[in-house]
Amino acid sequence: MSEFLRKPGFENEFLWVEKYRPRCIADCILPTELKSTFEDIVNGGELHNMLLTGTPGTGKTTVAKALCNELGLDFLLVNGSEESGIDTLRTKIKRFASTISLQGGYKVVILDEADYLNPQSTQPALRAFIEEFSSNCRFILTCNFKNRIIEPLHSRCSVVEFNIAQKDMPPLLVQFMERCEFILQDEGVKYEKNVLAELLMKHMPDWRRVINELQRYSTNRSIDSGILVQISEIAISDLMRLLKGKDFKSMRQWVADNMDSEPVALFRKIYDNMTDYVDSQSVPQLVLILGEYQYKNAFVADHELNLVACLTEIMSQVKFK
Repeated sequence: MSEFLRKPGFENEFLWVEKYRPRCIADCILPTELKSTFEDIVNGGELHNMLLTGTPGTGKTTVAKALCNELGLDFLLVNGSEESGIDTLRTKIKRFASTISLQGGYKVVILDEADYLNPQSTQPALRAFIEEFSSNCRFILTCNFKNRIIEPLHSRCSVVEFNIAQKDMPPLLVQFMERCEFILQDEGVKYEKNVLAELLMKHMPDWRRVINELQRYSTNRSIDSGILVQISEIAISDLMRLLKGKDFKSMRQWVADNMDSEPVALFRKIYDNMTDYVDSQSVPQLVLILGEYQYKNAFVADHELNLVACLTEIMSQVKFK
């Protein structure tokens, strides 16, 4: 593994996702074509305004930081989900972008989760900032949903899609399996390869989620078959019985007991098994409900509340067999 994975000064990081975050493009786990794009930027020595878009955990923020590190650029990271108002532009970003970098060259503003920025005020103002500070600053925006970014920002940035095709998945899984083994060995955690593979298959391609789950399961210094029960598929027969019986109190308790499972996996499980439980005339309505709440799941602050709201709507709107 590259020395950049254990760069001096990061040994005391508690979170593994930060401690082992790649600090150069060579160490990022990406499809070959996408990786070549960023390697060309590093080799050319010139960074342009970019919009990095794709599903969570695929490396967008890691790539943005790695580009700045390798090019020796001073950067400011702003999380759009926490600082979405226009005041962030007028104070924090403007103050940073308008001053000269002590490292020489231009500065970079990384707007993480930019799809949370207000599309009526903050995003329109940002387009003027990109032009005003073009001689001194570059902007890298990351987002999960590019349709939430206004078109004028699309036209001012190179849009890079972090999409992983099915053909690219096997080699990436091999690379990430090696990365996980390196982390576990470095942390002194014993593991079984088949269990590790099961965890990867469940959460791919959300690499961040895999590492977070590894750290959670390794509290007893072992990743073994004992955790397979925790990461197995969700059994929904009891849940569907509660929905059919309109037992709201018990449904809420079921959700509370199963929040270790990813809500998106539950939405998919209901979708895959809906014909076993739902009247055929109600299937279209159920699909629309699941689609709406799966989309909302990426933005809400309380995933449990969002899931209960989804199940409540299913309970009231869907006819069961």
